[in-house]
Amino acid sequence: LITMSDDEDYAIENSDAGASLTIPCEAGQVKKGGYMMIKGKPCKVLSISVSKTGKHGHAKCNFLAVDIFTGKKLEDMVPSTHGTTVPVVKKTEWEIIDIGDEDELTLMDESGDQKTDVNLPTIPEGMDKKIREAW
Repeated sequence: LITMSDDEDYAIENSDAGASLTIPCEAGQVKKGGYMMIKGKPCKVLSISVSKTGKHGHAKCNFLAVDIFTGKKLEDMVPSTHGTTVPVVKKTEWEIIDIGDEDELTLMDESGDQKTDVNLPTIPEGMDKKIREAW
């Protein structure tokens, strides 16, 4: 018989309420302008073309989408009745209120919360200069 003793240490680093970063969705329900996962990357759908029902009885959805983080275009083809995953996307707008000497940003959202752990982006090249000039 194996029992757990009280003197063992357990460290729980993170806990949540069972929330997931993606939710299941039928491929035929994904719309243009919506989001879906392609090759493990969260993407915004640019266009959808649906082929006719084939010999196996399923229409196929051909998705053209862009990775929301890298801007790279990706394609995927999924039968319309099959499941796919949709990322949970929360978009928050931040305003630059200060740029420090070492390119650190001070940002503020609509509710007045500030964020200071972000630096000016270096990719794409020259983006940091454009932001400084516009600010």
